[in-house]
Amino acid sequence: MANGALEIVALLLTLIGLIGAAASTGMPMWRVTAFIGENIIVFETRYEGLWMNCFRQANIRMQCKVYDSLLALSPDLQAARGLMCCALALGGLGLLISLVGMQCTSCIQNNDRAKRLVLIIAGTMVVMACICVIIPVSWTGHVIIRDFYNPLLIDAQRRELGEALYIGWVASAFLFAGGCMFICCNVQSEDKASERYMYSRASDYMTYPPQPLQPLQPQQLVMIPQPRPQPMLSRHPSTIYTYNSRQPSIHSGVAYL
Repeated sequence: MANGALEIVALLLTLIGLIGAAASTGMPMWRVTAFIGENIIVFETRYEGLWMNCFRQANIRMQCKVYDSLLALSPDLQAARGLMCCALALGGLGLLISLVGMQCTSCIQNNDRAKRLVLIIAGTMVVMACICVIIPVSWTGHVIIRDFYNPLLIDAQRRELGEALYIGWVASAFLFAGGCMFICCNVQSEDKASERYMYSRASDYMTYPPQPLQPLQPQQLVMIPQPRPQPMLSRHPSTIYTYNSRQPSIHSGVAYL
C-alpha cells in the first residue's frame, strides 16, 4: 500500500516536470535584454529562444520571428534544441510506461516482478530526461553569465537569464525526484526476493520463509525378553526334554508308568 502511494506521488512529480520542460522548450525567454550602464532604451525588450526571437515595445505587444537558419544560432542553443526534444520524448515514454507497471493498474496481473522491472525502466528514462533538460539549461546560463562579465562586449550585447531557464531548472528537479522514487521503491535485494513465492490474489494462502532441516537424532535399540517354554505332561513317553541332561527326567518316568 505504501509503494502504491509513492508511485502515485512519483507519477505526479514526473507529470509536473514534463509540463515544465515542455513550457521551457516553447518559451522564447531564454535570453533577455539587459538594461545596464548607459543603455536607456527601456521601451523595447528583446527575447531570444530556441525557435524564435521576439521584441516587445512598451509592454503592449510582442512581435516574434522564427529563425531563418539553424546554423545562425549559437552552439549552446543548437544543442539545447536537440536535448530538449530528447528530454520530452524520454519523459513522455517514461510516463506512459510507468502507467503499465503501477499497482493501481491491471495491465500486468499476478506478476509483481515484471511490474517492478517496468517501473525501474520508466524511472531510468525519467532520470535520463532530467539530464537532457539540465544540460542545455545550465550550459545556456553559463554562457549568459560569462558574456555578461566579458569586458570586450558592449552593454547592448549583454543578456540576462530568462524565465525559461528557471522553469527548466525547476522541471529538471521534479523529473529527478519522480525518477528516483520510481527506481528506489522497486529495487529489492535478491535475499528478500527469494523468500517470496508467486500466488494468486484470490487465494487465501500465506507465504512462509523456508525453514532449515533439523538433523536426525540416533535412537537406541531396546531388547524385549522372550518367555521360556513351559514343560507339558503326556501319557506317552516323550523323547523331547526340556533340559539337557544325560539321565531321564522324573516327568518321563511318571508318564511311562
